[in-house]
Amino acid sequence: MKILVVYYSMYGHTLKLARAATEGAREIAGAEVILRRVQEFEDVDKEIDKHEHARAMREQQKDIPICTVEDLREADGVLLGSPTRYGNMTAQMKHLIDKTASLWLKGEMEGKPAGVFTSTASTHGGQETTLLTMMVPLLHLGMLVVGVPYSLPEMIHTEARGGTPYGATTITGAKGELEPKSEDLNIARALGRRVAEIAAKLRA
Repeated sequence: MKILVVYYSMYGHTLKLARAATEGAREIAGAEVILRRVQEFEDVDKEIDKHEHARAMREQQKDIPICTVEDLREADGVLLGSPTRYGNMTAQMKHLIDKTASLWLKGEMEGKPAGVFTSTASTHGGQETTLLTMMVPLLHLGMLVVGVPYSLPEMIHTEARGGTPYGATTITGAKGELEPKSEDLNIARALGRRVAEIAAKLRA
């Protein structure tokens, strides 16, 4: 059983959620968890060259393979992570999804569980809208959207951190100075675990 975790991350916050989701998925017996990153745009790559922190993060991710349509085809369950851009996923993540027309035509993603996660600079920076809009193309592909239940202790809180029923989230700060809280990472692990668990039940 293959679980694919695919993400886009310029400053590392979404990558940390992706790694936590990967850890959670690996807790399910029989799960082969694959971590992939989204292809960067050439013009953005040139901008990254000008920023020390972004360059360092790019270097850290260079050995993580780029996600392909074939990776999506082979997966039994998928988790997608993207920082928010004005309440939506990044264009880089959307570009990957837009390349799945061949999968859509053949119904090859139908019935597969999928979860989503995101990071935002501020508390109300579009976490929920990003997750909800990420779900729309997954529903078009016939996937089964998996959320995070409130039975998870980390979900009910009034702190300035992540955690939505639509998926795992974290707050980065305006300059990317914040790290994901332990609770945010636990929610990401729970999401990864749920997607893998549901995929296993569906295969059975």
